[in-house]
Amino acid sequence: MYHHIKKLMFTVRVDEPDPRFGNMLLEQFGGANGELAAAMQYSIQGLNCEDPERKDLLMDIGTEELSHLEVVGSLARMHLKPSKFDREAAEADPLIAIAGGGGVSLFNSQGNPWTADYLKITGELDVDLRSNIAAEARAKIVYERLINFTDDAGTKDALQFLMTREITHMKAFSAALESMKKPTFSIGRLPPTPGLVDQYFNDSTGSGDYGEFDARGPWNEGGDWEYMTSPVISEESAAEDGAMVRVETTPDVADAALQALLVDQLKDILHAEKQLVKALPKLASAARAMQVRDLFERHLAETEQQVERLESCFALLDIKAQAKPCKGMAGLIEEGQEVIGEAGEKDDASADLALIGAAQRVENYEISAYKTARNLAQQLRLPPLVALLAASLSEEENADQLLAQAAQSLMSVAKMPAAIN
Repeated sequence: MYHHIKKLMFTVRVDEPDPRFGNMLLEQFGGANGELAAAMQYSIQGLNCEDPERKDLLMDIGTEELSHLEVVGSLARMHLKPSKFDREAAEADPLIAIAGGGGVSLFNSQGNPWTADYLKITGELDVDLRSNIAAEARAKIVYERLINFTDDAGTKDALQFLMTREITHMKAFSAALESMKKPTFSIGRLPPTPGLVDQYFNDSTGSGDYGEFDARGPWNEGGDWEYMTSPVISEESAAEDGAMVRVETTPDVADAALQALLVDQLKDILHAEKQLVKALPKLASAARAMQVRDLFERHLAETEQQVERLESCFALLDIKAQAKPCKGMAGLIEEGQEVIGEAGEKDDASADLALIGAAQRVENYEISAYKTARNLAQQLRLPPLVALLAASLSEEENADQLLAQAAQSLMSVAKMPAAIN
């Protein structure tokens, strides 16, 4: 919930309006590094953030950026005011004077409209925090340049305030990133290729007839770095300066061994899905909320299709579709039966939440199994199998999300106080 306080975060004063400078200020109003872009970037990152502490940080700073937008807009409007009635001032920017009546709009200094393409939002908190640090650094530089292009004392004061707050935000984002205690180059979940990650390619060669000199420093020597000479240099020269670049390829793995592993995975999943076809109707019958019952019944139809896809996978491999006992799924289904048996002791919301919990454990088991099989099919370069397995994986992930949403609704109901008679 937003609440607007009419007093500006910083009181703006302009002694001598300058329409041309007002146009420059629009860069921080509707430009790529401006306050609206920052406000939207941090606020939307905050909405997506599942870390409550850092979500609070993002929402705090995102809201402050809206206050900065108001300061910049007020400052720009004061400088642009003469373009409402003065022909010479209007010529500084006819778009503002004629189309905008001398006021501000969401355009940058070149008249380009603001766009959500300016926003850098990945959904990975550490990556987004790094983007925010860079955004604040860019905005700081823009304010510094604006300060250098005006002689108006009141304007300089306001811009100095805004520039300073960019550094404050950089400090806060940097501290939040550091507090996550993630290794500097630990981005995402998949590790980089060992060896290759430490190779520095000297692809911009220099010295002598080759042009400017090749620089060396901590970015390409010392530590784990391996300096790789450009492939366009002769082998004789490379012998003096460093090793030639090695061509990286996917490591050779015996296809027969991988295919045997894939087939084993498919057999396991087939048995798991067949067990689930029998178990889902029982879960649906035990569900008390129509929404939960519908989810189980819908996923039953999906599971039957998944069995057919698995049989198609075996056919594409020219192997008989044969199931292998899946003890993992058997254990999960047994737990589900226990949940059903204990349902009589629970109220409706609690009983359905227990059923959803059992079902989500099943979904996550299947998600892991399908990911393994799909990755093996990718490694074996079997696109038809990849497509079939990816389709089932997508359904399992969607089912898990729908169950999570249903659980949220039930939790809200469970937390509601009893009606007062």
